[in-house]
Amino acid sequence: MTKSLITLQLDDDLNKAKDIFATHNIHHILINDDEGALAGVITDRDLFKQLSPTIGTSKETPRDITFAQQKVHQIMSRDLISAQKEQSINEAVLLFHDNHISCLPVIDEKSRAIGIITWRDILKVIALQYRRKLSNQN
Repeated sequence: MTKSLITLQLDDDLNKAKDIFATHNIHHILINDDEGALAGVITDRDLFKQLSPTIGTSKETPRDITFAQQKVHQIMSRDLISAQKEQSINEAVLLFHDNHISCLPVIDEKSRAIGIITWRDILKVIALQYRRKLSNQN
């Protein structure tokens, strides 16, 4: 799980999310409510479905600017599947598979995000386990 989280607040705008995706090369941003509890997640795909391809170019329109000023809570996913830090990797894999999700926030007992697991993280673990198995056979 990745523990160094980049999060946004409910009322941050899509421009801020766009900048984070571009700067940090990530695909998911966790959204916190005013008390710090996990409220949602926004993916780069969610964002780019909303933003015009002309935003930030000479062809940008007033409508493009208005859309970019929308708040993240307007497009974030709210019905989250999450995990507790004690759950096993096998349980996480089942959550990914059964719920067709691309990220799994890991939360504490107060519903605050303490980490995130992505399908890429799962694939990396499987690849490393398989590589170890191949090394042990030689």
